[in-house]
Amino acid sequence: MLAQRFIKPVRVWVGLGFPRQLNTVADAYQFAMEWCGNSPEQRAAIRACRTALAGDIDAETARGVLVAFARKKDILVQDGPAPIPTGSGQLSHA
Repeated sequence: MLAQRFIKPVRVWVGLGFPRQLNTVADAYQFAMEWCGNSPEQRAAIRACRTALAGDIDAETARGVLVAFARKKDILVQDGPAPIPTGSGQLSHA
């Protein structure tokens, strides 16, 4: 059951703005458990992942709860290319 893959991975921002891709329910569970906090959305994501790992709900249901958590915390990476870090925020021309 640990290898339950999402149809479409969930990408979240971690650390200093680095994206992390969550491909499976196990990835999502680990991420939600490690997240610093204790919000209702986080607890719901943990419960959904745990329930999916037990085989009581499907991976896509758990994915939906995880996406809601990430969106609420403003860490969901939107579809499209990731922004390119520019360092100081200014472009340099040589």
